[in-house]
Amino acid sequence: MSWGTELWDQFDNLEKHTQWGIDVLEKYIKFVKERTEIEISYAKQLRNLSKKYQPKKNSKEEEEYKYTSCKAFLATLNEMNDYAGQHEVISENMTSRITADLTRCVQELKQERKSHFHDGRKSQQHIETFWKQLEASKRRFERDCKEADRAQQYFEKMDADINVTKADVEKARQQAQIRHQMAEDSKLEYSSILQKFNHEQHEHYHTHIPNIFQKIQEMEERRIVRIGECMKIYAEVDRQVIPIIGKCLDGITKAAESIDQKNDSQLVIEAFKSGFEPPGDIDFEDFTQPMKRTVSETSLSNSRGDGKSEPKFGGKSKGKLWPFIKKNKGGGPEDFSNLPPEQRRKKLQQKVDELNKDIQKEMDQRDALTKMKDVYIKNPQMGDAASVDHKLAELGQNIEKLRLEAQKFEGWLAEVEGRLPVRTEQTRRQSEMYETQNTSAVNNCAQDRESPDGSYTEEQSQESEMKVPVTDFDDEFDDEEPLPTIGTCKALYTFEGQNEGTISVAEGEMLYVIEEDKGDGWTRIRRNEDEEGYVPTSYVEVYLDKNAKGDGNQRQSYSASG
Repeated sequence: MSWGTELWDQFDNLEKHTQWGIDVLEKYIKFVKERTEIEISYAKQLRNLSKKYQPKKNSKEEEEYKYTSCKAFLATLNEMNDYAGQHEVISENMTSRITADLTRCVQELKQERKSHFHDGRKSQQHIETFWKQLEASKRRFERDCKEADRAQQYFEKMDADINVTKADVEKARQQAQIRHQMAEDSKLEYSSILQKFNHEQHEHYHTHIPNIFQKIQEMEERRIVRIGECMKIYAEVDRQVIPIIGKCLDGITKAAESIDQKNDSQLVIEAFKSGFEPPGDIDFEDFTQPMKRTVSETSLSNSRGDGKSEPKFGGKSKGKLWPFIKKNKGGGPEDFSNLPPEQRRKKLQQKVDELNKDIQKEMDQRDALTKMKDVYIKNPQMGDAASVDHKLAELGQNIEKLRLEAQKFEGWLAEVEGRLPVRTEQTRRQSEMYETQNTSAVNNCAQDRESPDGSYTEEQSQESEMKVPVTDFDDEFDDEEPLPTIGTCKALYTFEGQNEGTISVAEGEMLYVIEEDKGDGWTRIRRNEDEEGYVPTSYVEVYLDKNAKGDGNQRQSYSASG
């Protein structure tokens, strides 16, 4: 089966067919290009979709991703991002292995096809030239033969005519001979050209054209094979990413299976648990009796007459109606004292962890600069050691500030966790103010409610006040003896004690020490009978008395005179 022998006379059709074959190849290239564009667009849309639903940093959404269902959704988003990456791989591989390769192949085929058909046309022109020569020699031979016949007939006519002179007859005879010779020469030329043409024609149809058509056939078959190979690559490129896409889908399945409803329920408890006991029963108040209403422990009445009422974060707060108290919409105090105990502990612990991370970061920078300074000292040509002193000093100050800040929050955390039983008169007064604010909020809520008969007026609402019962916890501190002094201290720096449990001191001030630093960075001091609290240990210079059990009153006199 060869185009050279079977299609020897189909030059024009082969030219059209091979052009159609190249058009098919170009059409397939265009198809693959559009597929790669779809893959890129799809991957881009998947990435944008994944990015759109990613939690924003430092936002409320980020806090929600502690729940297993949200973690699974986040894992799904990450897997979809990887899934999109595989579609980008499909696009890249199809572009490099199919589109680019076939584009080069098309250019080569066009050049090769042009060369082959150029040779075919050249061979056709060559045989056509010989054909024209043959036709010309044939016509010439035919003409010379006719001229020779006419010259012979004329000679015979002249020879038969008695009236014609002998000279005319001889002239006619010579003319006939010349014509016969010319015809003979034309015959020989025609015969030679015919023989040569037949040889060239045989070479054309049995050698040149078959060779050219065979090359065209091989070229066309290579094109067919190449497009088939590219179709296999097309499928292979898709198949190569199937395992990774399968892993992405397995990751989504695994994330879904990791969802734990019980764990999420526990996280809700940890997130919103206040640490308070539910409110107790409200006593019945009989308004039919013309007597002063008895104020119950759990009624909505303010405890203005009882100065010992204060918010108890330890659990003995059965008189509190926390569910009805309006939340403070402001930024809140620095020590998170506006939050319920459990939430306050979590916030303080989070703040301490953040500060410790910042301290470690600053210390790492300081260590790096210290090493750099040592290198500069050993090799002065590398740099000036004094150039890092300012930065080291600045880092030292930052570390000290962060440590003081951490110690402050650790003190509050310890108080919440019950490690520091700080209960001075100052803190008690602050607690009473806090209680009054909370009860005011309860009263505001109560004003919005009316009895069915409308008798629950604003005046009655103001009259009904919250009363918090005095617990054993209060009595412990009421009867507590003041701690004895164990030494004195001198304030090295001014400290503004703005938080509960702390005390403000001025630089150079002498005060009494009543409790040493327990390792948390705070020392408990006293100025007089009514003023005591904690200050950072690094802010004071302590002089402990060897006789720690001395007379506290005598030391107070010393402090006053000092």
